[in-house]
Amino acid sequence: MDTTDLWRKLRDALLDPRTDSEELATALREARERQPLPVIWLIGKTQAGKTSIIRALTGSEAAEIGNGFQPCTRTSRFYDFPTEAPVVRFLDTRGLGEVAYDPAEDMRYCESQAHLILGVIKAADIRQDDIFEVLRAVRRRHPEWPVLIAQTGLHELYPPGGEHLLPYPYQQKPLPPQVPNDLARALAEQRQRLGQLPGSGPVRWTPVDLTPPEDGWEPANYGLEALWATIEQISSLRLQELLRGDEEVLDALARAAHPHIVGHAVTAGGLGALPLVELIGVPAVQAKLLHVLAKLYGQSWDKRSVTEFLGLLGVGVGVGYLARMLGRQVTKLVPIWGQTVGAMWGATANSAGTYALGKAAAYYFGARREGGVVDPKRLRSIYVDGLKTGLSLLKSTSKDKDRPS
Repeated sequence: MDTTDLWRKLRDALLDPRTDSEELATALREARERQPLPVIWLIGKTQAGKTSIIRALTGSEAAEIGNGFQPCTRTSRFYDFPTEAPVVRFLDTRGLGEVAYDPAEDMRYCESQAHLILGVIKAADIRQDDIFEVLRAVRRRHPEWPVLIAQTGLHELYPPGGEHLLPYPYQQKPLPPQVPNDLARALAEQRQRLGQLPGSGPVRWTPVDLTPPEDGWEPANYGLEALWATIEQISSLRLQELLRGDEEVLDALARAAHPHIVGHAVTAGGLGALPLVELIGVPAVQAKLLHVLAKLYGQSWDKRSVTEFLGLLGVGVGVGYLARMLGRQVTKLVPIWGQTVGAMWGATANSAGTYALGKAAAYYFGARREGGVVDPKRLRSIYVDGLKTGLSLLKSTSKDKDRPS
């Protein structure tokens, strides 16, 4: 196979894959079933701040979340993020505190899915008995499930002219005197009313105030880092790594791109276990990812940009990409890349390769957006690093999903 044929196959696969077949649609469903999502079960009243928590954890717009919910039981609905290739599912109870609620159906739905229970209660709302009863019922049935309770809407109990206290003081015991008296009393009374939950799983409380920027409270996501720290402490889901990426990544678009990259990489890995459709399915998933990233960065993804992107990546990366589709013998064209791909042969290679391709594309689209020059060496370096990082991240994620929290 000559270089011209290589580039043509790569370009065609990434620009216009075969995505409309019933066979592929079935394969994608099977692939997602092989990669079950971690589930965060949010238990709280309407207007308690559940959507605000999802928005803060995922970076999604509130309207997008509202439109993305799908019913799953008579009293609950779920939101998958990212929608097209999810890495996490949020299960939301509805009507708690307003109508009679029996958690049995939702518990059955979550029986083999839920990895974290997230109670959401407004600090100013002392009437939380219905929520507490659900938490007790869940823990009686599953005493090992971790429970995190977010106390929200802190500013509603500030004195006139009050502001968020910085640094965040709510991890201190006892609370420092700077915390407003009404707020401190409400937080303590809610904890006392719940008492000790049944079971041995960890229980943690985290006060937060997650508001839209237009509301004027600074910082808007007050207590979010404490919430993340608690999630990481009591669960093995590595959600922060899946949804936010490396801590040193500060670019907002790179942060937004990360869960899309992970989600598509997980899906591609699931297709790797279905060899009859892998030839079509993996390029389709990767092409979809590149279209999603192009849209996120406000860039075009057409024949010209595909050709430029592949040219900057170079022949070696192209060989690595095609290795799974065209056979191991292709890697002999470039021995070093052949060794890299050969070490990751199988479904894992699809995951890591998709992750690496996404990270390289994010850099490419970001440089184009800023009007700068794409550095081919840096692009290739990002791809190589992506292979290693993706391999580690996705392998450990798969293990974590198989292990109870």
